[in-house]
Amino acid sequence: QVQLVESGGGLVQAGGSLSLSCAASGSTFSAVVMGWYRQSPGKQRELVASINMYGVTNYSDSVKGRFTISRPNARNTVLLQMNSLKPEDTAVYYCAAERSPNTYWGQGTQVTVSS
Repeated sequence: QVQLVESGGGLVQAGGSLSLSCAASGSTFSAVVMGWYRQSPGKQRELVASINMYGVTNYSDSVKGRFTISRPNARNTVLLQMNSLKPEDTAVYYCAAERSPNTYWGQGTQVTVSS
């Protein structure tokens, strides 16, 4: 069974920074793609950033230049460094790990940016 454990998040003022981390457990699991999604009330879950096993990254337009995703040692850990945070970044952030045909999700961590 694959489990994703997230840490980080919290409350920060606009312009501040936060970092999120996620580790996937499972002795034989190796994610092809890991990423972060977010969901705010009344909105659909959306991709924030992803990184594959080769280090190729993908960012939503709304976070380009402000967020950085990384995957230390290309293993089952993914980090999200969030800088210049805006109130509209407020959401529950979910870690995801993908290896076809399955996608595994973390429990979510709240990020709140005050104006």
